[in-house]
Amino acid sequence: MQSFSLASIPEIVFGNGRLSDLPGRMTSLAGKNQPVMVVADPAMTSLGITAKLAALLAAAGHESKLYDGFSGEPKSDDVDRAASLAREVKAKAVIGLGGGTALDTAKLVAACTVSGRPAEAYQFCETPLPADPLTLIAVPTTAGTGAEVTRTAIFTNAGHQKVWAWGDELKPRLALLDPELTVGVPPAVTAATGLDALVHAIEASTNRNRSDANDLYCHRAISLISGALEQAVKAPRDLAARGSLLLGSCYAGIGIDNAGTALAHNISHAMAELAPVPHGRATGLAMLATIEWVRDGNPEAFAKVAGAMASAADVAAAYESLVRRSGIKINLSGDGLDLAHPHRLAERMASPAHAPMRRNTVREISDNDLLSLAERVYALG
Repeated sequence: MQSFSLASIPEIVFGNGRLSDLPGRMTSLAGKNQPVMVVADPAMTSLGITAKLAALLAAAGHESKLYDGFSGEPKSDDVDRAASLAREVKAKAVIGLGGGTALDTAKLVAACTVSGRPAEAYQFCETPLPADPLTLIAVPTTAGTGAEVTRTAIFTNAGHQKVWAWGDELKPRLALLDPELTVGVPPAVTAATGLDALVHAIEASTNRNRSDANDLYCHRAISLISGALEQAVKAPRDLAARGSLLLGSCYAGIGIDNAGTALAHNISHAMAELAPVPHGRATGLAMLATIEWVRDGNPEAFAKVAGAMASAADVAAAYESLVRRSGIKINLSGDGLDLAHPHRLAERMASPAHAPMRRNTVREISDNDLLSLAERVYALG
């Protein structure tokens, strides 16, 4: 029997309307009448959700301070500004409300508020994380990153390099999954984030670190996401479909927390250094361009992925069918990339910062392979 090790999983609360449970959970985790820092996607403010959360917290005796000043993917200066605000109000807890940007920012805010260090101190684990970060609750409002259950935070530093911090100290104490919070996600974003979550599960169940135990989460995630993505795009208010995506994304997050990612994420992280292509879409397209090539490194594992997708077809064909049915824009023209020079993407893929994802890939990737793989991505259409 295969040996394995699975990391701890935060408490997971799932169900429609469960946001109303948050104030009571906050009291039990952080204490009565403690101030709270809320790091929220600005869309949550425009939708009135942050105001609703603030009212719920206030009714339970918790004063809250909001930071929603970021845009795009997480940046070190956003973390530093939010952590400064948290120190000013003497916050005892942090709530991350939103997509991956809000959750990854909140993770680092919980650490930086306590340590007083800037976010960049923790890139690539250059500095040990504080052992006693603020209590952290993650409330995802997109079904994509699975950051609510992982010990990784991805962010961009002042040099515009996409970097990461890692450690058990970054893992939330509670993940609260309320499908009702996801119904306002636009179709294109639903498709992109859903594909990102699906790629998480595929890579975690096929890379060099996969295990039979972790596959239980990954294969269930693949089943939930592939079965609901098209419906959630077409009928945004279908709570059953939204719930399947949200829970599938969470399970996929558990998958990558245990096994990591692989080539598709190597490519998407490298692409982010060249142009502002949204992470979920970049990852989904990178998998589309390379799944057939990677599959040959472990056909048996990829056959199980096809089975989890309830498809008798080859896994590459099944994945491509789902991508095209999602309606996501596939061609990369107009995204700010110089498509005539794929070698620039290949050079970024070779960066030491992205080496772990290259090493995790089940098929060996030579330097010559990098260029041909980049060419596959740029030729999508």
